[in-house]
Amino acid sequence: MESEGIALGALITGFILDQILGDPAWFPHPVVGMGKAINLFEKILNKGSYRFIKGAFMTVLMVGITYAACWFSLVLSMGIHPAISFLLSTVVVFSCLSALTLRKEVEKVFEALQQYLYRGRIQLARIVGRDTRNLNTKQIRIAALETLSENLSDGVIAPLFWFALLGAPGMLAYKMINTLDSMIGYKNDRYLYFGKFAARLDDAANFIPARLTALLMLVVSGNLSKVNFVLRHGNKHASPNSGYPEAALAGILGCRFGGPNSYSGKIVQKPYIGTIDRKPDGNDLNLSISINRRCEVCMLVIVSVVAALRLLINYHL
Repeated sequence: MESEGIALGALITGFILDQILGDPAWFPHPVVGMGKAINLFEKILNKGSYRFIKGAFMTVLMVGITYAACWFSLVLSMGIHPAISFLLSTVVVFSCLSALTLRKEVEKVFEALQQYLYRGRIQLARIVGRDTRNLNTKQIRIAALETLSENLSDGVIAPLFWFALLGAPGMLAYKMINTLDSMIGYKNDRYLYFGKFAARLDDAANFIPARLTALLMLVVSGNLSKVNFVLRHGNKHASPNSGYPEAALAGILGCRFGGPNSYSGKIVQKPYIGTIDRKPDGNDLNLSISINRRCEVCMLVIVSVVAALRLLINYHL
């Protein structure tokens, strides 16, 4: 019972800290350590034959170690003192969420555009993988809003979802899966086979959260009538998941996402998500930011209720 209460308290505290502090430069973020470990193993294993098997082995090993290390640390810290366990869980929650940072980065893109076009391009390049040097104002704003919706799922809803299922260890393991995908989950010569398992695992880990994100966006904005729109356009994205939150925001704003984009100098043809071709403005940004905030709080309430129910059940048992 005590551990469930600590988990609930850590969840709320970590969430609040993320809303206040975001991703401070002074904080030793675990993703940095994850990235270094991935780089090390990738250089050792991503060569020769059986690259898919090697990549799958590395992925399973690193996700398993992440979960086990977090779980063991929480058990050990609980044995020392519950306050230490609470602090450790809070740090995990705080480090796995990126709500404030995401919103600020997107706001900076719109602010930079108000000064000079090239500044908007530079700012956008910080948060997207596409080429930005030739994008116009409309394309930059659309790309920023696409990122806002997609990363609401990856950076907030999915981590909270996995916390609800597997606690802080599950949340941290999800972060490892997400980091693996962002580093080796590419369909190029280097990672086509080695990163394939990591990419598929990330797809599986985000399958429910992405659709839950889209539903939450429609609910908090009072647009449940757009469910059919999301179902119709959500599967047009190359990713099996990213299209759903993007479709939800496109439907809410009444604009069009997607279309052809340049990646590493090559034009990639992508289908459009939505039908109304217009340039988003500051009002669209404000509404999108508001929707993100409401979704974050709504998901926190849902996960807190799940944790409270577990606490109640354990109390009666």
